[in-house]
Amino acid sequence: MSESPLKDRVALVTGAARGIGRATLMRLAHAGAIPVVNFLTSEDEAARTLRELRTVASRAIAIAADVRRPDQVQAMVDEVLTTFGRIDILVNNAGIVRDGFLHKLDTPRWEDVIETNLTGAFHVTRSVLPSMREMKSGRVVNIASVVAFSGNLGQAGYAASKAGLLGFTRSVALENAALGIRVNAVAPGFIETAMLETVPVPRREEIRSRIPVGRFGRAEDVAEAVAFLVGPESDYVTGQVIHVNGGLYL
Repeated sequence: MSESPLKDRVALVTGAARGIGRATLMRLAHAGAIPVVNFLTSEDEAARTLRELRTVASRAIAIAADVRRPDQVQAMVDEVLTTFGRIDILVNNAGIVRDGFLHKLDTPRWEDVIETNLTGAFHVTRSVLPSMREMKSGRVVNIASVVAFSGNLGQAGYAASKAGLLGFTRSVALENAALGIRVNAVAPGFIETAMLETVPVPRREEIRSRIPVGRFGRAEDVAEAVAFLVGPESDYVTGQVIHVNGGLYL
């Protein structure tokens, strides 16, 4: 890119060792941002992602932290602020699935999903917001899902967590709009990531047949939507959801 619309903006992306998180950080780094890779268990993948990021952004760092743990989240945010002095962009991407029909879904699996996908976003956003409010600027993007709108077989917990994230997005957007902070969401459809690979092949093909554009999404498709929402062109956009689903849900 000849221009750097995000030059020296510090971008923290949770769950960024692979998939959508990794693609998002690569896209933001190419736009000039300083990338911060958050990861939990994918240490080898995080190291590979960091090496690749540093070919574009030499100041990139990686920090291990469990978004379910407020103490670890605050330590991560403090480290970023100590290192760079600011956090301009937060992308709440960390997420898990624990599928199962509701009548067979045990409480631990339900709680794992809610605590990671929804409460995790709460912990990280709450820790980052004070510095954004002090700067009177910032961008937060929450990665939701098409199933927050459509539902999905065996994903009551996942759909509930992502639907909750949308309400969270709107409320935080209202609370911080006057301070120059924009809070939005992206709702991906079925994206070619490790999560999709867990779906049985016959079910994947049935889903693909219902996507009007004729293919699954790529992580880079989602990253482009995030890049728009954190860039200067979206200053009048807040509390909104961008759907990236190939027409699967309209």
